[in-house]
Amino acid sequence: MRYAHTVEQVRAAEAEAMARLPEGTLMQRAAYGLAAVCGRLLGRIYGSRVLVLAGSGDNGGDALYAGALLARRGARVRALLLSPERVHAGGLAALRAAGGRVTADQGEYGTADLVLDGIVGIGGRGGLRPAAAGFAGAARRGTLVAVDVPSGVDAGTGEVDGVALRADVTVCFGTWKPGLLVDPGASYAGALHLVELGIDLPDAAVTALQEADVRRLLPVPGAESDKYRRGVVGIAAGSAKYPGAAVLAVAGAQRGGAGAVRYVGSAAAEVVRRFPETLVSDGGLAAAGRVQSWVVGPGGGDGVGPLLDQALAAGVPVLVDADGLTELARRGRGADVPLVLTPHTGEAARLLAGATGQAPPAAERLAAARLATARRLAELYGATVLLKGSTTVVADPDGRCRVNPTGTSWLATAGSGDVLAGLLGSLLAAGLAPFDAASVAAYLHGLAGRHAAERGTPITAMDVATALRRRPLGTAIGQAPPEGSGLC
Repeated sequence: MRYAHTVEQVRAAEAEAMARLPEGTLMQRAAYGLAAVCGRLLGRIYGSRVLVLAGSGDNGGDALYAGALLARRGARVRALLLSPERVHAGGLAALRAAGGRVTADQGEYGTADLVLDGIVGIGGRGGLRPAAAGFAGAARRGTLVAVDVPSGVDAGTGEVDGVALRADVTVCFGTWKPGLLVDPGASYAGALHLVELGIDLPDAAVTALQEADVRRLLPVPGAESDKYRRGVVGIAAGSAKYPGAAVLAVAGAQRGGAGAVRYVGSAAAEVVRRFPETLVSDGGLAAAGRVQSWVVGPGGGDGVGPLLDQALAAGVPVLVDADGLTELARRGRGADVPLVLTPHTGEAARLLAGATGQAPPAAERLAAARLATARRLAELYGATVLLKGSTTVVADPDGRCRVNPTGTSWLATAGSGDVLAGLLGSLLAAGLAPFDAASVAAYLHGLAGRHAAERGTPITAMDVATALRRRPLGTAIGQAPPEGSGLC
């Protein structure tokens, strides 16, 4: 699991550590770790050209101390100081003692092999101020390494409100920061490296599943399992206008670990033609037979309201997607059953408007504040919310939040969300709790998208569904992977 902590949590943990450690210990640990990463990036340190962009806070001090360490190994290190009168005195003295120089003229230095961004640290809010924004040109003169967080990116939320520096690498101290894992901030962070500081941290505000976590959570049939004990997922999807949504949702459901898939809707012929093992019913949800979860809404059209009522009355977890979300937004409230909502930002705007009675916020604004948006929806509807987008965010009513580390922009294709809905519903039926089911589904769906698009060509939603059963994904559900394969 990758754990990310808020700025407040980090500050408190650092203060506790500094109270019991010799003065400057944490900064020296950070500087050594930062210098080590820089050394690996440079390859040959002796004779390399390093430019340090140093702000006035501890972030600038970390950069200056790391620059001093590189200078001691023969790097030609120069520092540009944003506020010379407020620079970290110890860091500057160490740099000069190691042979580094301070320059006041950006044009004096020319290009660099590596640039350290130590302008603004994790306490920064909003974009770079005009004086700091002037350093953006210098930041483009070599491989840019951000110190803890790219300057101008909100470390706690990932929001970018104004000018920010786009790093090639970000070296994070003590713990991951939420703003480095979620867009738009994640797109500014580049490759991430963590330097341990030995601080004691509380439970993380945000987490991200890794391969081992997904394998641990995936349902595995036992020796006494049959198709009913493994769980049955019900799919209420598709319409005369959108029959393909039913086929795609069932395709996703086939790969989520449930033992059987029941389908209710007008596209039964198309579903059975493609997936003959599907159990179909034309008598409505109540007559479909027992299920452990329902998926309602993909391609359902205007007639989805009665289906949603029946699913909510069944007393099992319900996933609501697409047209089902539009219906739920009209009602402006959740339900007394475990509920999973899977909106994109446009649907999220309608859901917020329905619950608050206010005008829908701009989808662009919600996309720029993904963590806050998902958490707010989870609170208002008492539901687990999977907010789709460039970074998929899963939020639970209890305050937990996860960001998904997999995916590709090629997943922005018609029907991709239908596959995700079916997959997630199947994981619910197989026994995963809503928060885990949503997190695992997002991970597998994103990974399937990567595999489907591995040749860099456009893909379809059925390509994604097909990739869910190809190795290594096909072996991820309930089996050990072949030697050397593994999830990414």
